[in-house]
Amino acid sequence: MRSFQASCLSLLLVLSGVCLLAAEDNSSVHTGRARKVLIGDYSAKALAVVNEKGDIEWQTPVRNIHDAARLPNGNFLFQTDWTEIVEMTPDKKIVWKYDAAHQNGNEGKPVEVHAFQRLANGQTMIVESGPARIIEVDSDGKIHKQISLKVEHPNAHTDTRLARKLDNGNYLVAHEGDNKVVREYDADGKVVWEFKTGTKVYSAIRLANGNTLIGMGDGHRVVEVDHSGKTVWSIDEKELPGITLAWVTMVERLANGNTLIVNCHAGDQNPQLIEVGNDKKVVWTFKDFRRFGNSLPVARIIE
Repeated sequence: MRSFQASCLSLLLVLSGVCLLAAEDNSSVHTGRARKVLIGDYSAKALAVVNEKGDIEWQTPVRNIHDAARLPNGNFLFQTDWTEIVEMTPDKKIVWKYDAAHQNGNEGKPVEVHAFQRLANGQTMIVESGPARIIEVDSDGKIHKQISLKVEHPNAHTDTRLARKLDNGNYLVAHEGDNKVVREYDADGKVVWEFKTGTKVYSAIRLANGNTLIGMGDGHRVVEVDHSGKTVWSIDEKELPGITLAWVTMVERLANGNTLIVNCHAGDQNPQLIEVGNDKKVVWTFKDFRRFGNSLPVARIIE
C-alpha cells in the first residue's frame, strides 16, 4: 500500500510540474568509501546534497545548471537557469540574486552564464558567454572589474564553460566552442597561457604544483599538463576497468591527492561520479539513475 501511495504521489508531482526527488528512496550505488556530494542535474531539474548513506539531505529545483558551490558560510551558490545565479541558505532563503539577462547592459542581448565564483572579498565573479566577458560584481550587482575574453566566433551557449579566478589574480577559462582551448588571462585581460585541447573542453583547474587539470568534455578523457603543455598524467576513455568516460565535465584534485571526475552523458551502465588515485585505481564511484539522470554535469565533494 505504501509503495502504491508513493507511486501516486510521484505521478501527481510530475503532472503538477513540481521537481522533488524521493528523499526516502535510497537509490544511490557507491563502490568504495562513500562520499557526501553536492549534485546538479538538469535532466532531474534539481540541485541536491546526497550524504554518504545515499540519502538526500537538501534539494532545490533548477532548470539548467553548469556550476555550483557550497560557500564557507554554509549557503549554496548556484544557477537556476542559464542567466540567473542565486545564493540560498540551507533553509532555502534566497539572500542574493543576479540575472545576467537584465543587468549591466545585457537587456535584449544573447547571454548565458556557465561559470561563477564567490571571491575572497565577497564579490562574485561571473563569466558571460555572448558578451564574452568576465565581470566581478558586489552584492548590489555593481561591476567592480571587467575583462574581455578572446573568442573567434561568439556564441552565447559555447563561448565558455567553467572558469576560475586564480590565487595570482589571473583567470583560467575553458572555451568550449570552436576555439577548443583553455586560456589563462591576466588581470588586464591579456592571454598569458594557452593550451589547445582539440575537443569541446568543459573545465580546467590550476593545481598547487602549477600544472593544469583539464576535463576534456567530448574528448572523453582527463589530462594534467605542465606549463609547457606536456601531458604528465591522463585517463583515457576506456582506461578504467568496466567504465567508459563520456562527456567529462567537472574535475577536481581532492585534498587526499585523488582526482574527482564527473562523467556526464555516459548512460546508466556507467557511474556518474568517479574518484581515482594517482595510480589510476578507482577508489569510489557513485551511480544513481533513479533520482538523477544522464545530464549530471555538476558535482562537488562536501568534506
